[in-house]
Amino acid sequence: MMTYTQSLEFLYNSLPIFHRQGAAAYKADLGNTETLMQMLDNPYKAFRSIHVAGTNGKGSTSHFLASILFESGIKTGLHTSPHLRDLRERISVDGKLCSKVFVSRFLERWQDRIAEIQPSFFELMVAMAFHHFKQKKVDTAVIEVGMGGRLDSTNVISPEVCIITNISWDHMQFLGDTLPKIAKEKAGIIKHKTPIVISQTQEEVKQVFINKAKEMDAPIFFADENYSAKNIRRKGNLLIMDIYRKDELFIKDLTSPLSGDYQVKNILGVMQVVEVLNQSKKYHITKNDIKKGLANLMNDFPLRGRWQTLSENPRTLCDTGHNEDGLTYVLNQLKREEYDTLRFVFGVVNDKEVDKEIEMLPKEALYYLCKADIPRGLDVNILAEKMEKANMQYKVFSSVKEALKNAQKDALKSKKNDLVFIGGSTYTVAEIV
Repeated sequence: MMTYTQSLEFLYNSLPIFHRQGAAAYKADLGNTETLMQMLDNPYKAFRSIHVAGTNGKGSTSHFLASILFESGIKTGLHTSPHLRDLRERISVDGKLCSKVFVSRFLERWQDRIAEIQPSFFELMVAMAFHHFKQKKVDTAVIEVGMGGRLDSTNVISPEVCIITNISWDHMQFLGDTLPKIAKEKAGIIKHKTPIVISQTQEEVKQVFINKAKEMDAPIFFADENYSAKNIRRKGNLLIMDIYRKDELFIKDLTSPLSGDYQVKNILGVMQVVEVLNQSKKYHITKNDIKKGLANLMNDFPLRGRWQTLSENPRTLCDTGHNEDGLTYVLNQLKREEYDTLRFVFGVVNDKEVDKEIEMLPKEALYYLCKADIPRGLDVNILAEKMEKANMQYKVFSSVKEALKNAQKDALKSKKNDLVFIGGSTYTVAEIV
């Protein structure tokens, strides 16, 4: 039998991988996915699904929904991307990652056909996820879009409900150079007569979703028109809020272990999705299931790298927010932290608008520059040149771990209340969580 190590070699060395190579790995059609689905006898027809798209927040939203379904007694699958450390993070059932044996057997069984089809890494992982969910007799799977929506490999499913979290600038070379164009690609997940939830009303793109929903005869719900959060506060690393449905208290003291302020918008979207599921009469999800789903998230379907505390001495935080919108949320969150000096471990990928990101960064911080260990990582010397032009204070390091070690050592040496933060790219964060 193919070993797991051989399986990884095959996956990483034989297939184009977007998170490592970027544009060269992007397939702008569903042809390969449809062929893979036929090969596997259309496994996605064996389970119900919820489809999650958006620029930011789709990972958190997917995990929240999976945990709530699980707490309500439903056998739940979860497909997300990218992974941080282990590719099996992309495929889990009831919080358990698919096994190494499953991955090896799948590849061994289908390697000749895979060689014929020549799918991308993402296309194959989607097929593998759906096959696993069918094998495990999953009732409902939460399926996170990889990029965009219309042409994403996940867009073969017929979901119970779709949700789009928000629209911001990201992957413009593939999705379009205006927010309405990007929104149009995301709106491609809206299906005939299938409810669509929009987590966050954005005037610039609202009509795009309304038009597409009308075209598909799909009921549309703007979550923040029906739900709101009040009395938002923090207790340690927890985010606590009261949720209102219109003007009535819906859930008191809803507690999230994902404590970034931006989670409020994601949570409102989740509330609306649960309401839509309950209205379908196929689900009976209680308020208690919602509370337990959020409270037990890190046990049920753990999610790392979202405003995560890595250490208290020195205080060390990380967040995967990396595009303009995500970085804005992260920087606003950092302003609420109390510290004497911010020591920022910073590494980016080479196909983002790096100059724009650098403009947004706090001028007074000390930057520990690094490159994530992937081909897409921006060379640290090029990053240093850009930081030099922007008059930032920085040091250059050979790896993410080396940068973090030095930032923490300097923070302790200062004997002040320094904060260490790691960010700029999902892949920078992936190396230290």
